[in-house]
Amino acid sequence: MVSGVSIVTSLLLCHAALTGLCLAMDRHHAQALGRRPGAPLSGTLRAAGWGLLGLALWYCGRRGWAIGPVAWFGLLSVAALILVFSLPYAPRAQARLALFSLTGAVVLMLS
Repeated sequence: MVSGVSIVTSLLLCHAALTGLCLAMDRHHAQALGRRPGAPLSGTLRAAGWGLLGLALWYCGRRGWAIGPVAWFGLLSVAALILVFSLPYAPRAQARLALFSLTGAVVLMLS
């Protein structure tokens, strides 16, 4: 069974990952940060987003691979829902919120 700390950690990782993938796109990057990303930054954000999604999957799966991927898909859906509903209303806050999510996930993983 996946514990509460693992669920919160994975949710934070999923949110940071999806925000990174979102900010890798020209439109959302310009909307959130006021400029378009260069090719190296876009590639870095894309790679970091996919890496964080893999880390979230691993973190969910370490409690059991029977329920881990199912929990990961659910948490991924919740993180996407949060991002989809908050991005149009507060695009500038999304980059800060993603950094907060990533920092919180790292703190929870280390504790």
